[in-house]
Amino acid sequence: MAKKGQTFHTYSFETKKKAVAMRLAGKTKKEVASALQISDIGRLKVWMRKFREHGEEGLIDRRRKLLESTDHKRLTEEE
Repeated sequence: MAKKGQTFHTYSFETKKKAVAMRLAGKTKKEVASALQISDIGRLKVWMRKFREHGEEGLIDRRRKLLESTDHKRLTEEE
């Protein structure tokens, strides 16, 4: 759960891809996080799971598109 005042970092698709490649090459989570300046080591575990389940497509953040489509749907319903 987010704490008051906590800031969230977003990472590019390329950074996620590099992190997964480094993990698959045998680097530890700590080494990868340090090399790519990832503040939350737990993120690597999530990215690895998404990569195993969906390939590179799983690393794409789709939340923004979901929010935009929801807003568009709501706006068209109001008209």
